[in-house]
Amino acid sequence: MPHAVLAKRAYNGCMQDQNQKSSARTLLVSVIMSTPGPLVVGLGLLVGRSSTQLADFFRRSAELLAIICAYVIHRMTTSDEGCDEERRARLERGANRFIGAMMCVAGAAIGLLALLGGQAEKGNVVPGLVIALMGVVANAIFWLRYRSLNTRQPNAIVATQARLYRAKTFVDFCVSSALITVLAAPGTALASFVDLAGSIIVAVYMVYSGIKTARETGETGGRGCV
Repeated sequence: MPHAVLAKRAYNGCMQDQNQKSSARTLLVSVIMSTPGPLVVGLGLLVGRSSTQLADFFRRSAELLAIICAYVIHRMTTSDEGCDEERRARLERGANRFIGAMMCVAGAAIGLLALLGGQAEKGNVVPGLVIALMGVVANAIFWLRYRSLNTRQPNAIVATQARLYRAKTFVDFCVSSALITVLAAPGTALASFVDLAGSIIVAVYMVYSGIKTARETGETGGRGCV
């Protein structure tokens, strides 16, 4: 076999290994950076009673579990050099269906809380607002990072994370806008309306994302075996 072919195969193998490690590191950093979110927003609920803030707590908790699940499945499906295509696809389908179902249940709970709640006094929403604003920046960075990794080496888990973080960026922007309105005009009809609308947007996003994630398992399950 020509040396050029051997060298090319060795180079491609090295690049695949580097991309796997980069994806695993990015997923691990995602888990680490997402962990404080539910805790801080949850503690903020002790002083604030915004519907959007409560919805955001459920949303971040569900997304944290989804990211942890993605990290574990990615490690399981890329740790062995001899990747079992059928086993990898089965694990990815199972993980995505679990994540999708979990997000749908959380979205339905958020919608019920928003419609059955509605206190005029929202309390202090600053902790939730700070987390949401930081989320806009951090999630946009992760979205671009995952998209770049998936472009270099297509992988079902990485592609799902790219879509997840794109949606997370949009939702954090909506949550930030709602909480800014609540903070700027406390106790007003406008604040109550925007707060309710914010929580409804989060609920719709979670149900839509959950359904889409579960349905796309068959389309993406065959890619990314390295």
